[in-house]
Parts: sequence; C-alpha cells; structure tokens
Amino acid sequence: MQKVYMSWAIVLLSLTAFSQETHLKNITKLTFGGDNAEAYFSPNGSMLTLQVTNKELGAICDQIYTLNLNEKTYSPQSLKRISNGKGRTTCSYFMPDGQHIIFASTHGSQNECPPPPKPRDGKYLWAIYPEFDLYIADLNGNIVKQLTNSPGYDAEAVVSPDGKKIAFTSTRSGDLELWTMDIDGSNLKQVTFGLGYDGGSFFSHDSKKLVFRASRPKTEEAIAEYKSLLQENVVAPTEMEIYTCNVDGSDLKQITHLGKANWAPFFHPSDQKIIFSSNHHATRGYDFQLYMIDVNGAHLKQITFESEFNAFPMFSPDGKKLVFSSNRQQQAARETNVFIADWVDIDPAEYVDEVAAKKHISYLASDELKGRLAGSKEEQKAAKYLNDEFKKLGLKSYQGKSYSIPFEYKYKLNPKDSLNQQEVSIKANNVVAFLDNKAAKTIVIGAHYDHLGVNEHGNSTKMNSKGEIHNGADDNASGVAGVLELARMLSQNKSTEKANYIFALFSGEEDGLIGSKALAEIIKTQSPNTVAMINMDMIGRLNDSKDLVVGGTGTCPEFPKMIERNKPAGFHVTQDESGTGPTDHTSFYLKDMAVLNFFTGTHNDYHKPTDDEDKINYYGVKNVIEYVARCVHDLSNLEKIEFTKTKANAGKTRPKYKVTMGIMPDYTEHPDGLHVDGVTDNRPAQKAGIQEGDVITKIGTLVIKDVYGYMEALAKINPGDEVEVVYTRNGAAQTVKVKFE
Repeated sequence: MQKVYMSWAIVLLSLTAFSQETHLKNITKLTFGGDNAEAYFSPNGSMLTLQVTNKELGAICDQIYTLNLNEKTYSPQSLKRISNGKGRTTCSYFMPDGQHIIFASTHGSQNECPPPPKPRDGKYLWAIYPEFDLYIADLNGNIVKQLTNSPGYDAEAVVSPDGKKIAFTSTRSGDLELWTMDIDGSNLKQVTFGLGYDGGSFFSHDSKKLVFRASRPKTEEAIAEYKSLLQENVVAPTEMEIYTCNVDGSDLKQITHLGKANWAPFFHPSDQKIIFSSNHHATRGYDFQLYMIDVNGAHLKQITFESEFNAFPMFSPDGKKLVFSSNRQQQAARETNVFIADWVDIDPAEYVDEVAAKKHISYLASDELKGRLAGSKEEQKAAKYLNDEFKKLGLKSYQGKSYSIPFEYKYKLNPKDSLNQQEVSIKANNVVAFLDNKAAKTIVIGAHYDHLGVNEHGNSTKMNSKGEIHNGADDNASGVAGVLELARMLSQNKSTEKANYIFALFSGEEDGLIGSKALAEIIKTQSPNTVAMINMDMIGRLNDSKDLVVGGTGTCPEFPKMIERNKPAGFHVTQDESGTGPTDHTSFYLKDMAVLNFFTGTHNDYHKPTDDEDKINYYGVKNVIEYVARCVHDLSNLEKIEFTKTKANAGKTRPKYKVTMGIMPDYTEHPDGLHVDGVTDNRPAQKAGIQEGDVITKIGTLVIKDVYGYMEALAKINPGDEVEVVYTRNGAAQTVKVKFE
C-alpha cells in the first residue's frame, strides 16, 4: 500500500481525535515509521530537533535529526540528519542561536552502536552509557565543539531560555546527578546530591528553576540494587517522581507522590504547572499518558487518552503548541512517532476541587447528620447545606423560589413482615438547581443524599443495628459531592455548553427511589426537552483494580463508544446495558430518557454503620467526577441523544421478595456467576457455610449469572424454604442447602 503523509495545513486527525483530549487540537503526525522521540523546538519555534531510529533512513540506532515545521507536507525524507551516524546519540536541544544543536553521543569511543540492555527479572532497564559525551553541531551536521570529555555518563543536556546555562546529567560525582555549566562549557556546578537517578531536566521559562525526574531508593534492598545496577551502567526507571529546584539546587521540592514511573516533565508556559508522562494509573500492562499538575502538587489532570505510550511533551516558545511522542496510529509494532498539536489551556474552573469534595463528604457523612434518614430533621439539615452550596454558585432554583422541592410518601416499617404492616408518613425534600444555557436540550445530573439514619427503617445489613448511626459516606455522600462539583465546574467555567443542566439531589432513595420518581414526573412535564440523566450512586470506594460499573449504556446508541473513549487511564470499566437498576436513574429511564449510572461497587461496609468518610478513595472520587465531566461534555455536543429501550429482563433489579440470604453481592459483571463480597453473621448464607469470595452459580433451579438473576431467584422463595445453592470456591463447585428467612 502506498504511504500517504500528512500536511501541516490539513488536520485530518482533528476529525477523529479522541474527544476527551480537549487540550490538544489539530493533532498532526510529523514522523512516519521507526522510533521517533524527544522532539524539542528551536528558539523561534520553526524547527524541531529529535532522536530517530529508522532503518529506512539508515539510522540503525538513535541518531539526531531536524525537521522544518514550515514544510507543507511531511514524510521520512523531511528529516535531516545532524549527528554523524556513528555510535548512539540521545537528548538533543537547540542552542540559543537556533543554528546549533547540543546532543550526547558515543561516537568518540566507538563507531558501532552499543547494544541496549536486556530486561532483568522482569524489570525494564535504561542504559547509562559511560561513553556518552556532549557535542555541539551546526545544522549541516558538522561537529563544532566537544563540551565534555570526562569518564562516565554525560548526557540529557538542555539550554536555558535566556541562553546562559546548560543543565545535564552526569555520573562524574559517582551518582547520577544534575549539573549546570555556562553556555560555553565553563563554570561546572553540581545541582543535586540525593542518592538516585536525577535526570531529564528542563528549565522554567524564566530560567530560574529546573524540573526533573528522580528516583530515591529508600530501603536497604532498593539502595543496594540501585548501586549494583549503576556499577553495570544501567538503571531500572520504574520508580521515579517529579521534582523542582532552583538552578543552584536550592528549594528542592518533590511535586508528585504517585508511585511508579513519572518522567519527561516540562514547565507549562506559566511556570505554574508541569506536564509529564506517567504510568501511575496502570494496574497491569504498559500504559503511559500525559498529565498536568500544579507546581504545588495539586490539580493532577490527565491530558492524553489515546494509545499506550505518550511522552516527551514540550511547549513551543510561544506556548501555543505542544509536541510529544506517541505510539498512536502505528503502522508497525513498536513504532513511535512525533505529533504536534495546538494547545488549548486548562480552564481552572474545570479542575475537580478535591478539598471541596472532601468537605462535602465529610459533612454529609458526619455523626452530626445521623445518617440523613429521609424525613428526619437531619435530612432537612443536609438539604439546607445543599441549598447553600447551590446558592453560592448562583444557580437558579428549578421550581419555585427554593431549591428544595418537597414530596410525601408512606413507608412500611417492616416491608418483609407480612404480619406487621405498620406505616409511617414521611415528608422529605429533593434539592434541585438549574443551569440555563438557553440550549435545545436538557440533561439531569443526579445523586441521592439520604441514607439509613440510625436504621429506623430496617434497611441495614448489620444485625441488631437500630440506634447506630449509618453515615453513608460512600452511599451516597460520594455521589452528592460529584453532583456539587459538576454543578460548580459547569456553572463557573468559561464555556457555554450546548445543553441546560438540572442538578438533582434526591431523598427517599433508600426507601424505594421515592424522590427520583417524584422529580422525574415533574421534569417530564416541566422540561420535555430533557433527554438524558446521569446518576452517581456510590463512587467513593474505587478498589485496587480500579473497577467501575457504568449502567445504562444500552439506552442510547452513542453511549458505549462514549464510555470507552472517555474512561480514565488504568480503569477497568464494565458496561451494563440495562436502563434500570437499584438506584435513581431507573426513575428517568422509565420516563423514556437515556440514562447512565456510575458505580464503584459494593463492599463490606455497604448499608452498615462502618461506611465512614475515612474509607473514601479520593483519588477514585476525583477520577470518576472527571470521567462524568468528559461524558457530559460529549453529551452536550451530540446533535441528538436517541433513547433506546433495553431488554425486558433488565427491569428485574428490584423485584419484591420476602426473604434474605444475608450476603452482599458484587454488582460488577463477572462471567462465572455472582461474586459474594460479604456475608452477614447468623444469616442463612453464613449458617450454610458460604463465605466472602465464593461465587454463586445456582439457586434452586435458576442459574445465577449476575445480581439480577440472584434477585429474581429470591423473589421465588418464601420464608422457611430450604433450597439448594451451588457455589464455587477456589474453582471447586460445592452444593449446600440454605434455609431462607
């Protein structure tokens, strides 16, 4: 097939780029084939210098090339080699005049290309070739000066924007440290002194600071391994964080505390943020994405989403473009190319405010609110808090003068006891705000704020827990925090989205979706242009595998693709097509609205007094809110949100049943049956010997594939029935008789 190369002016990729890469517009591919990386701008922004391995160009291993960005089209022939083709080179950078390039090369010691190290004990290794020295060449490839000629590694050189300094990494002190010298190679000074690899540095735009990657082995074993590998001229770059310091080494600060490999940092043009590459999110496999973070370590934000390798970002001198390396659009395995994009700066309002999210959850889940039982004075206190938060944002009330919309219902105190039909009348409140963007469509973003109180209604999964406060930090203070944050982000940002938003906080969810049913009826009548509802119920307990369930993906043809392309790096997202489930999005699905529900899964504290704030995974909360924000952005830009009915059996999420088994099911979809997340003491499952971690595959004659099948089975059983239950434990099937209560 004939190769087709892209034009600078033709931005084909802008039509197909992942929509969540909102900070990168007009993404254009600059190189084609081989391994192309570490591309950096000339002082006037008209050229790139980069490192290339491409047999078609005669570059058997890394060599230095330039690329003229003023060309109208790009092909491998657009690249011009600067290094002499001997040995191995790395880390090129333009000198202040724009007519010379500094880079490291081994050619002074050997003409052959030194081989890269092989992985050891499963660890990827970087070579620290002691033959590397720093050279300066002109744009015709003539080496005009050798800057270093000492034993050991000298490489990774960069030039300060004011043209006065060069920073580089060297082993001349016995460890991999940062050094500086004047632009002519004089006045050598050591900058860093901590044990570990300090490298990949870049200057701030005012030339006063350095940002760099660093490993800091702490344990005796890690220190011994680092020193041993360094003796062999290699390092294992699997544990690195981002640091900054003044050019003289003072004011050293660790910026990231993410774990794994954080590297290739570069200052944002404001010098108040840092863009870098990281795999901290990865739970398995090889996955590097670009992130941005404030220089104080706050407001971590994912920038790239496409492909599994994105690194070496650099802003153009005017700050309008970003160049980076990526393995997106590969034509062959292990191919990495250089891309350039217009940079769209980050709206500060669109950062998730982690402090605010924690404040919301901490207050709503405090003992002061005693579990926020629907109709209680503590529910009213929570409603006032939510009213105040909406008022701060300047949002309109949805109905009447108050954000609170009252509703009433009757509740049976013992719904599973046919002999005791005592009812209570409950007066509760939904809290609803409206953002009017004068758009043709409206989207509801919701969560329920009520919980179990002190178990007055008997919905606890803990035996004999009446009188104990059920704070409901995950269920569902976490979802409420998500709604409040999205309300802030969408109302305070600089954009006007192509949708209006109803921010709905429901009460009465724990008693049967009462509040959302009432509000869905109102919205259907008052806002007939409402086309979608996004719900967040329990987004606060993301597990180590980063499992997330998104329900309702079958209610609109666009949803599956949208959910996939917007998912956070490292997350494992299970899509559940059903438009119904045991939470509030069901009420809107039944009014013919497309719905989505975000859920990080059940856990041993579900509906227990132990669902407290200190167990919230705030990294997970932040990422889920950002995920929902990206989906909301996509939804607002859809010309039509088409509603689709899902399977008939999808509605069997809350069947009426008279018995309990005493387990907490895992709502995540699994191919082998219903996974048991927890077992209640002295209830039927525990008495029969079923344990946490077991997988139920059959109850009576019904095959159990998921939580819906489990609930369907319970609906067919009466109190006192003894039924065979089949489950697997460690892969072995077992059958027990369970006497249901």
